[in-house]
Amino acid sequence: MQGYQNKERGFSLLEIMVVLIIIGVMASIVAPRFIERADEAKVDSTKVQMKNIEQALKLYRLQHGKYPTSSEGLKVLTHPGKGGKRYMDTLPKDAWGFDFIYLSPGVHGDVDILSYGADGKSGGSEFDADIGNWE
Repeated sequence: MQGYQNKERGFSLLEIMVVLIIIGVMASIVAPRFIERADEAKVDSTKVQMKNIEQALKLYRLQHGKYPTSSEGLKVLTHPGKGGKRYMDTLPKDAWGFDFIYLSPGVHGDVDILSYGADGKSGGSEFDADIGNWE
């Protein structure tokens, strides 16, 4: 076995570093797009929650002849109405975990439902912008 030579060869440190750099560059290009899509999904989810609250408010109005006042708030939707049925089991929060703002009468319609967006503060731009049921 004197003529037998080990011809197996591994990767050099330089080759491994080049591959890691390429993976890092690709990740830095792709990752922001995924993050942006996640933020867009949160906005869409918040709008869906607003629609659900609007539907519950319409049922409330049908049974009571009026929308709950701003001071009564959305919490009345979780209490049993006429016939003992609740309009909502729990009040949803927006996609960032904040409570919805409710105004009745609203500035933009009979009722306004508002989320302050990602930052939880009035105003803002992009994903920090306010989201309203009138949009």
